[in-house]
Amino acid sequence: MSENNTVDRELGWDEEIQKDSDFIMLPEGDYDFTVDSFERGRHPGSEKLPPCNKAILKLRIESNEGPAVITHNLFLHTKTEGMISAFFTAIGQKKKGEKVKMNWNAVIGATGRCKIGMHTWKGNDGEERKSNEIKRFYEKEEKQFKAGEF
Repeated sequence: MSENNTVDRELGWDEEIQKDSDFIMLPEGDYDFTVDSFERGRHPGSEKLPPCNKAILKLRIESNEGPAVITHNLFLHTKTEGMISAFFTAIGQKKKGEKVKMNWNAVIGATGRCKIGMHTWKGNDGEERKSNEIKRFYEKEEKQFKAGEF
């Protein structure tokens, strides 16, 4: 089996490693995404949101530096229903203003467009950290224009 065709697997304690980190920080902006994976999870509750189910999405974004993957949680609660609705509208499963049953079986492989921003926080070591986060999802038909485009 060639290096490029290796299968994901557990590593042994004494194995050799070579692959460098493939983490890519995207500049803020609008990007197309593909849903790579979806996992059901549980939010334990926080100051802002009580315990509830959550969908853990891995969204792949192609960039000039290579593919970037952003993990995005959708909390299944009435307080966050607008964000859930925006996601399903972005992937074309819902039209704005309509009532629809969430079809999680059709989420993997779905495509859409979103606005990526930066999230900044302090790590346990006191160092400032940054990561990408989804700021908003766009409607499937909604076109985004760069400055100067019509």
